[in-house]
Amino acid sequence: MQEKFARESYTEMNELVLPNDTNTFGNLMGGRLLYWMDICSAMAAQKHCNNQVVTVSVDNVSFKRSIKLGEVVTIQAQVTRAFNTSVEVRMEIFAQNLPQGTKVKSNEAYYTFVSIDEEGKPKPIPALVAETDTEKILFEEAQQRRELRLLLAGKLKPENATKIKNLVKLFAPKDPA
Repeated sequence: MQEKFARESYTEMNELVLPNDTNTFGNLMGGRLLYWMDICSAMAAQKHCNNQVVTVSVDNVSFKRSIKLGEVVTIQAQVTRAFNTSVEVRMEIFAQNLPQGTKVKSNEAYYTFVSIDEEGKPKPIPALVAETDTEKILFEEAQQRRELRLLLAGKLKPENATKIKNLVKLFAPKDPA
C-alpha cells in the first residue's frame, strides 16, 4: 500500500452561523460545532484512507471563545498520523467576523476514525508521511495521544503504555503499605 503525505488530507470547511445554529445568548450551540467538526474531520480521514470511515473517538474539546451569530466558522482538518486501520485527525477552529475583518481561534481538537470495508470490518490504510516540522511533531505526539485514548477506554493496560509511562505512573494507584 502506498504512503500518503499529510498535506493530501487537508480539508477546510466554512459555515455561517445563522439564528437556527445559536442558543438564547446568540452563541453557536456546541453540538452544532461538534457536528460540523465531525463532517470536516471525516472528509480529511477519507481523503487519506480513500475509503469510508467511522468516528471512534473525540478527544477533549474545550471552548476557548464563544462563536457569535453572524460569524463565519472555519474548520481546518488534517490527518496527523495513520495507524493500521485508524487515523488521527487534528482540527483548528476559527471564528471570523467578516465586517470587522477579525479571525480568532476558538477551538482545537483531535478525532479518531477507523477505515471500514463493505462488511463494516476495519480495513488497512496507507502510512502517513509527515514533511514539515509541525507535521513531524504532531506525528510523534500522536502515538502518545493514542496510548492515552486506549488507556482511558480500557483497551490498553498501564504497563503496556510505553510512550506515556511517566504519566501513567503519576496517576497509578498508590500501594497503601
